[in-house]
Amino acid sequence: MDSKKIVVKNTGKYGKGKHDLKGVFAVKKIKKGELVTEFDGDIYHWDEDERWTDYLYNHTIQFEEKRWRDSKGVAVFLNHSCEPNCGIKNLFQVVAMRDIEIGEEIFWDYEMTERHPYWRMKCKCGNKNCRKIIGNYDNMPEDVRKKYKGYISKWLLDKKPKKKIKK
Repeated sequence: MDSKKIVVKNTGKYGKGKHDLKGVFAVKKIKKGELVTEFDGDIYHWDEDERWTDYLYNHTIQFEEKRWRDSKGVAVFLNHSCEPNCGIKNLFQVVAMRDIEIGEEIFWDYEMTERHPYWRMKCKCGNKNCRKIIGNYDNMPEDVRKKYKGYISKWLLDKKPKKKIKK
């Protein structure tokens, strides 16, 4: 389910792959709490699924210790930001954390869902609070967790922290 208030278009930044050069943008104003898109595709199990690819590793959303979900829609084109305007509800829904204006790119913080110990990326968001390296939820600073309250995937909130990523 993708909102009719968004479109995918080229950003001209964020990487080299066909998905990495694109982003999701608001074409109409989006209100705080409004559903923007969701991960509604196939489910993959880390140990049991032979379909894993680099694409899946980098464009699916984690929702259990060893399970991820893909999207049938535009969710795979959402880029990361250390100052996101969207967060996660009900494991798979991407919702607005604040009002989003026409023309704004839609972002979420990938650490809101991820707990795989080896996944990480260099952040290129350019925000003043950029964390430089993005990895799993355990890497997220406590003050950021508090700021994101209500927008972090529920499955992570009951887990004991693992080792943080070294920057």
